[in-house]
Amino acid sequence: MSATENAAAPLLVLKKITAILDAFSLVRPELSLADIRAETGLPHSTVQRLVANMVHEGMLDRRGDQFRVGLRMTHWAAPARQGLDFLELLTPVIRRLRDELGETVCIFRESQGSRVCVALAETRRVLRRAVDVGDIMPLHAGSAGRVLLAWNPDLAGRVYGSGLRSITDQTITDAASLDAAVAKTRADGFAITTGERVSGASGLSVPIFGPQAELYGALTVMGPTMRMPYDVCASWIEPVIAAAAEGTRLIGGSLPSEVEPIL
Repeated sequence: MSATENAAAPLLVLKKITAILDAFSLVRPELSLADIRAETGLPHSTVQRLVANMVHEGMLDRRGDQFRVGLRMTHWAAPARQGLDFLELLTPVIRRLRDELGETVCIFRESQGSRVCVALAETRRVLRRAVDVGDIMPLHAGSAGRVLLAWNPDLAGRVYGSGLRSITDQTITDAASLDAAVAKTRADGFAITTGERVSGASGLSVPIFGPQAELYGALTVMGPTMRMPYDVCASWIEPVIAAAAEGTRLIGGSLPSEVEPIL
């Protein structure tokens, strides 16, 4: 073997190890050897050898015939995230989703009983919903508010009891009806609303979760209803959930045990 081939061999091994780690996701956190072979396209003997070594080094953990990313990886990930702003990590995600769907993409977080836009990738189309980073909006109207209430029962109880002001003729102002809509959001894993805060505007929102499986915020696609009728929003559920899952992974988050991925 030449000197060049000797130098390239470790890089090839690293690429194979990276491919194995990339096979795992929040949607599929556990994989069998057959699953890993199917995802990576690597030969059976290579997968078997590398997986065994990765388990030995703590890069993978084994449960029966299933494997998952090892807890030792979280130890290595902590210094990488130290000092990084979560929004800095999430900005490329919302920009890619904006480019894919063509509509404005935001991240909303709860603050003092309202929802606040903390990140924004604005559509390049002339007709758009007006929103800026720092905008404060009510929690009881719109898909983002629905998500922020769905994974925060204490907050939801306070909002229900605070009086639900009518903003448009589509705003839910009855506490029991809003509670039912919030429960459906939690069961579905997403919310689609039309005209609740702004007439003629639609929103699709899904949750992003933090390191302790707590709700970090709502990832929202918003735009004019003429471009985002319900059937269009419904066709975007999978890519928006995939983007939120990527965001959750990037900030070191994990899904709550009751969340059932639909992808």
